[in-house]
Amino acid sequence: MRNLTLALALSLVLSGVAWARTTPLIGQAQNANANKNANANKNANANKNANAATTRRRSAPFRATRDQIKQAQEILKQRGFYTGEATGRLDPATRAALRKYQQAEGLRVTGTLNRETLEKMNIALTERQKGN
Repeated sequence: MRNLTLALALSLVLSGVAWARTTPLIGQAQNANANKNANANKNANANKNANAATTRRRSAPFRATRDQIKQAQEILKQRGFYTGEATGRLDPATRAALRKYQQAEGLRVTGTLNRETLEKMNIALTERQKGN
């Protein structure tokens, strides 16, 4: 009986030691999981902020009016860059003439009638275009 009591006492002591050793590890695991969750939340918030910065509303694209295109075609014709009629349409011949004009004037060569080109040609901008 004495051996049984001694064995039982020893067993309780050893299980207590084993429990004491694993308890801090459980706490550490919980802390590690909490840290992972906190970092995941920080990363998610950082991604949201980055996306918000890159998905800002862009203004409407700059579009020349038919009248502005006609004026530009007349100017391009006077300068010898364009031989077609002033139709008010940005056809391939007008785009080619615009590229030549932009190159000659030291502008960014786009082949489009953008703000920079209209201003260089002294063609008035609409109120809407001034807001862009």
